[in-house]
Amino acid sequence: MLRLPAYSLPDLRNDALEVSRLARNSSDWRRLLEMCALTRTLILDEDGLYDPATFNDRLLLGLKGTMSEAESEAELYVIRARLHGGIVSKARRGVLKLPLPIGLCYTDDDRIVLALLDPHLQVQTTIRAVFATCAQTGSACATVRQFRQQQLAFPHRLRGGGHKGEVAWGTLQHHDVLRLLHHPASAGTSVFGRTHTAKTADGKIHIHAVPRDEWLVVRYDSHDGSIPWQEYERNQEQLAMNSHAYAPKRLAPPREGPALLQGLILCGQCGERMTVRSHQRGGRRIVPDYVCQRAGIAQAQAPCQRIPGAALDRAVADLLLKRVTPEALALVVALQGELVQRTEEAQRLRHLQVERAQYEADVAQRRSLRVDPDNRLVAQVLEAEWNAKLRELAAAQEAEAHFRHTDAQTVSPQDQ
Repeated sequence: MLRLPAYSLPDLRNDALEVSRLARNSSDWRRLLEMCALTRTLILDEDGLYDPATFNDRLLLGLKGTMSEAESEAELYVIRARLHGGIVSKARRGVLKLPLPIGLCYTDDDRIVLALLDPHLQVQTTIRAVFATCAQTGSACATVRQFRQQQLAFPHRLRGGGHKGEVAWGTLQHHDVLRLLHHPASAGTSVFGRTHTAKTADGKIHIHAVPRDEWLVVRYDSHDGSIPWQEYERNQEQLAMNSHAYAPKRLAPPREGPALLQGLILCGQCGERMTVRSHQRGGRRIVPDYVCQRAGIAQAQAPCQRIPGAALDRAVADLLLKRVTPEALALVVALQGELVQRTEEAQRLRHLQVERAQYEADVAQRRSLRVDPDNRLVAQVLEAEWNAKLRELAAAQEAEAHFRHTDAQTVSPQDQ
């Protein structure tokens, strides 16, 4: 590595400036040579004295700077490669600690375990409810909507601050469901290399997802999972079909509107998917039409064909009603038992919320009663915290009582 101190030519003082780090970047090194040439400053190293104002010395200094930059880059590359190789080796041995979704945690010996083994019963019950609801509804948005309607809380593990590692409860968000569904650790699989980090010209770091066939390390059944791997793959396929941008050609998701066959009907002439165009009839009634116009838009031509949707939807509806047999009705009645079971599971989650709120209120009460009454500042803070916990307990009890009354209105045997 170069060590190139610079001396001022007029006084030749012993003060020196270390510029070897500037030589690791060609642009900085060239700028330094220009400044030394303008100010008539000499540069010296262990081999000799150089004047950047002359052509030969400046050429030699440029070559030395280029070689120093290449040496530094090679050294950094080797260091990064060794570090990355060590990380990959730990991942292949299964001893690398990776971020885990909620429901999984690390034990003292860094072994991945389920939250089922954790004493927090509400966490494991909520995670099972999320996966069960996703399997039932087939949509992450529908899962979030059902949790909000049922007023069910979702756990979040704090990753920083003074309460790092503790569980905080809040509302279920869409990204929470997607993180659970997309994370292979939920299926008991340890994966390294799911993302790639790159720095752009503006200095920002962008994280890109890596396709599954390009993952560096995949260890199936490396630990206990919340769901099996087969269910994980079904969830990925379902999420792909739900996405309008990534859905297969013949499995486009339906969109808003009154059309019965939107996202399902194909053109009988060209085979392309037909879109829906709605118009009003009689000033109030909205009637859909099915139009094949993708090729027409691309080539500025007339639509391939246009089919009135009102008569077609009525024909399909009549066909579906004829297909509803007593056996199908019996199947629907049998599904009522499964709905009752899921209702009981939601009621159990709400009861666990009441128990947690009761415990936190009791803890806040003990803290408030143990404080010295003369210490007014601390007493007021603890009393306010106690009142807040009591309000949370009252809200949880009210929600449990409300949904217990609502869920009790089940279908009677006579109605079945």
